[in-house]
Amino acid sequence: MLFTSYEFIAFLILLFILYYAIPARHQWKLLLLASYVFYFVSGWKNGLFILLTTVSTYFLAKGIDKLHREQAAYLKEHKKEMSKEERKGYKAKIKSRQWRLLLMGLFLNFGILAVLKYTNFAIANVNGLLSFWGTEKRLPFLNLLLPLGISFYTFITMGYLIDVYRGKYPAETCLGRLALFVSFFPQLIQGPINRYDEMKETLYTEHLFDAREIAFGLERVLWGVFKKLVIADRILTGVTTIIKAPEVYDGIYVFVGMMFYALQLYADFTGGIDITVGVAQVLGIQVRENFIRPYFSKNIAEYWRRWHISLGAWFTEYIFYPVSVCQPMLNFSRFCRKHFGDYVGKRMPVYVASLAVWFTTGIWHGASWNFIVWGLLNGIIIILSQECEPLYARFHSRFPVAGTWWYSLFQVVRTVLLMSSLRMLDCYRNVPLTFRMFGDMLLHSRLSQLFDGRLMSLGLTMSDYLVLGLGTVVLIGVSLTGRNGSVREKLAARPAPVRYAVIYSLFLCTLIIGAYGVGYDSSQFIYNQF
Repeated sequence: MLFTSYEFIAFLILLFILYYAIPARHQWKLLLLASYVFYFVSGWKNGLFILLTTVSTYFLAKGIDKLHREQAAYLKEHKKEMSKEERKGYKAKIKSRQWRLLLMGLFLNFGILAVLKYTNFAIANVNGLLSFWGTEKRLPFLNLLLPLGISFYTFITMGYLIDVYRGKYPAETCLGRLALFVSFFPQLIQGPINRYDEMKETLYTEHLFDAREIAFGLERVLWGVFKKLVIADRILTGVTTIIKAPEVYDGIYVFVGMMFYALQLYADFTGGIDITVGVAQVLGIQVRENFIRPYFSKNIAEYWRRWHISLGAWFTEYIFYPVSVCQPMLNFSRFCRKHFGDYVGKRMPVYVASLAVWFTTGIWHGASWNFIVWGLLNGIIIILSQECEPLYARFHSRFPVAGTWWYSLFQVVRTVLLMSSLRMLDCYRNVPLTFRMFGDMLLHSRLSQLFDGRLMSLGLTMSDYLVLGLGTVVLIGVSLTGRNGSVREKLAARPAPVRYAVIYSLFLCTLIIGAYGVGYDSSQFIYNQF
């Protein structure tokens, strides 16, 4: 059930009516039912996986939390009679039992994700090695179906389980409430990866009909649908044409495809998140913002603080910090200090943890080498940039250009081009081909190629190019307007005729010039595959 399909619109209308018609104390139960209806529409077998993850996480978290409470009660009761060493030993014993429960949850749920998502990738690599060694035997691929949103709900539940283990908050005592947190339907398609302690503040509370919040939420939904149908789905034709025929669309057309994909990915992904945030807001529920104008970033590290924010925060908290401060890493750091100096020893945990994060980021996006290489290249560039900071400081001390509008513009353009270049690995999905096309773009691009007829053979008409140009201007304009406050707040402060004219124009543009496929249906969101 796509966010931009007629079925989803009908589903939302019915849900909104029932949501504000029933007693408010039952609203979260209706959301749970609606979320499971939404999910089971994708296939009842897929629903078994999210049920297994939810139930296992619920009982394991309760077991961990029970040990927390038992420890607190026991230590309080025997505080006077226990020595420091006895208390330490008792805590270690409890922590060991909790650790075993946590590992059970991690191995079970990440194991399900690994088997379903990465088994055929592993088989392909084994077959590649067999071929390299000259062996004719090949392992057969398995017909495994990846459940909707499994990467997202697995990260959501495991973040919750780790937080309970760390004692950040107590475990949820109601299975239904935890099930709603895991399955809340707006976040299943492409995130964000929400946190339990943040979501519970509004997910389970009673919500009264608030016309202003509902209007704001519907405006956000409309903006997301506009980006998806008017821009992302329209430019998809050109991106697909260029990527599928690299022997035809070479030279400057590689650059055209690269920039087209940057626009498509942004409009598609942020459009989906806008719909998620908007639907949740109509229901009175606050979810995480996942994007903050990433294409205005001045370096790649800032870009990743603005793009898919919830995923980056998850990797930082649950991979980067644990890896960088674990005992083996501290031992490795001491070894490096002894043999290579204090600076290398101090930086090595950061290097290793960063590369671990970016390797995981890459393979999370897809079970193929192009995503792994893409992730590692991001990590390497960020590390090199951090190490070159003294050089940057010397440059800026001699040439005080920082803060000037033209240098800021240069930094933004540089970052967009760098990130778009790395995203070519996502476009061509083949590492050698990507590097070959990148080299061809650098060495054989000529402006005259844009006038050899190929630009009009991408499946886009002059009207399409005009719509994309105007749509891009609107995107940039809204982003610039939102730098110093909410665009919807600013729009609400305008006179009613102006406000309604803007909203109605956006609605008509989406309805009339939106790019629709066969049966007036839209294409799948890009991040559904993850």
